[in-house]
Amino acid sequence: MLSRFIQRAPENFLSRDQMQAVRAGRRGFLAGAVAAAAGAMAADRADAQGDPNILNLPPHSKALGQPVAARGYGLPSEWEKNLQRRESPGLTRVSQSSVSFCPLQGLFGIITPSGLHFERHHQGWWDLDPSKHRLMLNGSDDAMLKRPMVLSMDELMRLPPVSRMHFIECGANTGMEWGNVAVPTVQYTHGMLSCSEFTGVPLRTLLELCGADFKRGKFVLAEGADGSGMTRTIPMSMVMDGQVLVAYGQNGEMLRPENGYPLRLIVPGVQGVSWVKYLRRIELGDMPYATKDESIHYMDLMPDGLHRQYTSIQEVKSVITSPSGGQVLLDKGFHTVTGLAWSGRGKIKRVDVSVDGGRNWKAARLEGPVLSKCLTRFNSDFVWDGKPAFFQSRAVDETGHVQPTYGELRKVRASRSIYHNNAIQSWALEENGEVKNVQL
Repeated sequence: MLSRFIQRAPENFLSRDQMQAVRAGRRGFLAGAVAAAAGAMAADRADAQGDPNILNLPPHSKALGQPVAARGYGLPSEWEKNLQRRESPGLTRVSQSSVSFCPLQGLFGIITPSGLHFERHHQGWWDLDPSKHRLMLNGSDDAMLKRPMVLSMDELMRLPPVSRMHFIECGANTGMEWGNVAVPTVQYTHGMLSCSEFTGVPLRTLLELCGADFKRGKFVLAEGADGSGMTRTIPMSMVMDGQVLVAYGQNGEMLRPENGYPLRLIVPGVQGVSWVKYLRRIELGDMPYATKDESIHYMDLMPDGLHRQYTSIQEVKSVITSPSGGQVLLDKGFHTVTGLAWSGRGKIKRVDVSVDGGRNWKAARLEGPVLSKCLTRFNSDFVWDGKPAFFQSRAVDETGHVQPTYGELRKVRASRSIYHNNAIQSWALEENGEVKNVQL
């Protein structure tokens, strides 16, 4: 199988001695992608003739397995236990405010398993009793909503649901790269990113039930029930198209506690801090609320020292997840370059891949489905000749926005910012097969 020629997850590295032994014993590949693939498969068949794993019947083929009751809730294989969310030792941790990064390098497709979904907590997570949780809808004055309501989870879940797949990205994702801090792996450069199928009720539906005055109401305030008192302003223009959801479901089951159980806001295309978790209140108003997390955080520091506020859209972006930093190509020949692309403005239209640091580009294959404000998987063929290479991906969305280089981005944003870094990521492949994070 071709997968044996790359170590995908950095947590599952071979030792250097093991890698040298593998390289020394690996037969050479034929030139070209198709020939390399065919040669590798033929080699596998030849090896199998004397492979003890084929000749000797293993214990699991001669005995009973575990009963159904042994796993009431399905768990990953023990052989996959090293693929997990991880905290960055380089980030300052204050009280319960913390981040865990999604292992993008080990995922397939576009959906993130709920148990690997990245975390961002401002005051820690809670496992709330859904029977006691309530959602209040009110107006900034009595005329905004004709019928203010307080809804239980049971009442919410009796309303007609919708399910949609969307990405969520923290506004600070890739933030450490602004200042040329080359963290080692894609899990730490881009791991505050995940994608799920969310189920819930459109916020517009709830406001209509309350008799909202959509002419006066220009913004909503979303408030969470955690200790940070997280509150965010959402423009009504995003609510009116029906995309903003009050969600209780994620990937076919209830939300996980660390992802806001039992209720959170889904604001497609917008930075994750606006996807308020443990949602308890929606207020309709006629102006932005300028809450603490909008007036002092999640703003862009511009070159002249001013802050750009309410820049919540996550711009077009992509990253190669394999080969990526910390991984090792174990031999020359055919490899698949794979990654993810996304845009807060709509669908991904095209992704180009370069293996020479941006001198030449080739259109990648977009793997379906390609959905609006959702992750899109791309793949591209690469035949390694043993020489150094520089991998890059460049995404274009349906609105015509093109992912910028660091040089282009810093011309307008300088290098002192933290949030909304959508610059092209570069990975350097060295002659020994090791892949490292670089900025070009």
